[in-house]
Amino acid sequence: MSSEELAAWGQTTAAQVRKDLSHFGSFGKRGLGYQAGELRESLRTLLGIDRSWKVALVGAGRIGLALYEYPAFRSRGYDCVAIFDSDPSKIGTAWGDQSICALEVFEEVIKERDVELVILAIPADSAQEVASRAVEAGVNGILNFAPIRLNVPPEVPVEDVNLVIELEALSFQITQRT
Repeated sequence: MSSEELAAWGQTTAAQVRKDLSHFGSFGKRGLGYQAGELRESLRTLLGIDRSWKVALVGAGRIGLALYEYPAFRSRGYDCVAIFDSDPSKIGTAWGDQSICALEVFEEVIKERDVELVILAIPADSAQEVASRAVEAGVNGILNFAPIRLNVPPEVPVEDVNLVIELEALSFQITQRT
């Protein structure tokens, strides 16, 4: 596969493809292109998607349920091994093969089930406390849907998902077209 083919598929330029890939090592041969299978496996390893990840979901509300039921998570190797909520009426309720746990047992369950990633789908006023508890329990990363910047050690990456900001970006793009 050539860098031109990859560029067309990724909607970029061949030069950008070559430059981006060069940051991670040598993948192709000048004039011959890339072995697609080898490149795919190398990129999967670099992105950390060549393995399964144990995930805990905090927040059994509408966003939490939508995330839990999203089929691409499982098919891409993200295995939800625990769900937590603070609402007593939800504790013990079954979601698929999981039962919603109380936040009181958060650290214990995180360690017991070897959770690596935590998804926070909770209100901003409790997100920092839960994030700090997750870090103390040993998680490696946090996907944050709460509309707050989390303060965690630099070795624990946080990805923020703010749907309002994404909608504002989309509104801006549409407004600029007219």
